[in-house]
Amino acid sequence: MSDAAQPIVAITNVDVSMGSSAILNRVSIRIHPGERVAVLGANGAGKSSLLRLMNALLDPSSGNVVAPAAAEQALIFQRPVLLKRSVRDNVVFALLARRTTADVANRVTDEALAACELAPLAHRYARTLSGGEQQKLALARAWALTPKLLLADEPTANLAPAAVHAVEMILRRMCEGGATIVLATHNRGQAKRLATRVIFMADGEIVEDVDAKTFFTSPKSAAAIAYLDA
Repeated sequence: MSDAAQPIVAITNVDVSMGSSAILNRVSIRIHPGERVAVLGANGAGKSSLLRLMNALLDPSSGNVVAPAAAEQALIFQRPVLLKRSVRDNVVFALLARRTTADVANRVTDEALAACELAPLAHRYARTLSGGEQQKLALARAWALTPKLLLADEPTANLAPAAVHAVEMILRRMCEGGATIVLATHNRGQAKRLATRVIFMADGEIVEDVDAKTFFTSPKSAAAIAYLDA
């Protein structure tokens, strides 16, 4: 079997519990390189937990998880975690933490800021940026690290339409550059625009896992039909 046919993420019969509460139930999925996967579902369905499982922030109570090492992943949150530094230094720091040389870190930072349309803001204090600009900075930091797997947890929630468009364009370019993307979102329009595949979750379980067109035109489960009709 060729490397291209090997899944980048393989989750098999995974349960995750916290105390007496079940977070994920009997989850099994395979995600292959180059896919753009949207994870949909109501609040509390398990979307964020699934991403954290892939990122090793959650440990399975049972079952098996195979995913890229932490150094080969990036996780983008709804509210970016930014250092108390300039825009540029936020990206440089991430590269130096991976033991990149200073010369390479500076060059790659310039490329990432340009790609994410942040070059004019390079010397601004990161935490004074608008919400959309902060999310673009989080993506620039991820871009610089060239992750095999990019996990994005509601990256455009509460952003203005122009900022949503900018973030989506960056996500698409990162996928074109070789990243596999798993996006948890409530934005069904966003899922239609970006995803090649939809994983629909309810009560910690994967209810449907199909190509995006099939999900939006011919959902099979009652839960998915109700979600799309809401």
